[in-house]
Amino acid sequence: MMKWVLIFLSLVVFGDNFMSDSPFYNDYAQNEDVVKTKSGLLYKVLKKGSGSVNPTESQVVTVHYEGKLTDGTVFDSSFTRGVPAKFGVSQVIPGWVEGLQLMSEGDEYEFVIPSNLAYGQNGIPNVIPPNSILIFKVNLIEIQ
Repeated sequence: MMKWVLIFLSLVVFGDNFMSDSPFYNDYAQNEDVVKTKSGLLYKVLKKGSGSVNPTESQVVTVHYEGKLTDGTVFDSSFTRGVPAKFGVSQVIPGWVEGLQLMSEGDEYEFVIPSNLAYGQNGIPNVIPPNSILIFKVNLIEIQ
């Protein structure tokens, strides 16, 4: 299980493929409560916490999360393991780096991350296909 966390946290070579022609991405972006950033990250606030400070790239956060492919396949989940993950904000894929900095302690967001902000054209063999859009439910527990 820790293998998935290490894979998730490792930085890889990112592809240039932006899935703007993806029906899933475009349909999700049309939802009224979804925000699209300049980079193409889509996010939705599922629950607002009591925190008022956003983490910076130099900080460490503790989160619970679940990662899925657009077909609903769960490829990683700290919820399932029952143990939250702790890592530096700058140690994750670009979509997470951007999304985490929008959150405060106690917030729960859903991120839809285009492949160019995730694992790009390489994917992760036998886990995440190349050029995959990823969906993450993220609960920010603590900022350190």
